[in-house]
This record gives sequence, C-alpha cells and structure tokens, in this order.
Amino acid sequence: MSLTLGALVGSITVFVLAIFLGFELISKVPPTLHTPLMSGANAISGITIVGALILSNSSFDGANTDVAALLAFVALVMATINAVGGFMVTNKMLGMIAGRRRKGGE
Repeated sequence: MSLTLGALVGSITVFVLAIFLGFELISKVPPTLHTPLMSGANAISGITIVGALILSNSSFDGANTDVAALLAFVALVMATINAVGGFMVTNKMLGMIAGRRRKGGE
C-alpha cells in the first residue's frame, strides 16, 4: 500500500478541518458542560488505549512491524496521558463544585 499525493493532501485537509471544527465546537460550550464533556473525552481516550494495545499485538503482512509497534506505543502513551490528565481535571472541577456547595450550604 503506497500513499499517493492525492491521498496525502486529502488526509491533511481532513485533519486541518477537524482542528477548526473541534476548536469551534469547544469554544461554544458553556462552562457548566465542561465536566460532562471531559468525561466523554476520557471515554474516547480509553477506547484509543484499547485500540493501541490491540494494534501493538497485531501482525502485519509485508509491513514493517517495528514502525507499527512504535506508533502503537506512541498512541498508547499519548492516550494514557490524555485520559489521566482528563480525570485529574474532572476531579479538580468536581472538587471545586463540591467545595462551593459546602460553603454555601452552611
């Protein structure tokens, strides 16, 4: 499987459009919805972790398995950092909300 110039340009175009769309969607989210969205992002990162683990154990016909294993490892590390960081941010946000309720209810 070889990557043609048209496929490369198409992939880069989709990537850039996804960046713009993601930025526009996230910037329009009200602050009260950030915690549920972070939980959804953590779930997606969990799916990425499972996919990277499956990919790291797969064999590829006629492909360079060292490159595939390296990319799977990079994906695993990045998704793990994203999931752990997301859970830490979610926990901090929920702690801020709980602290505000405790102070206001006394």
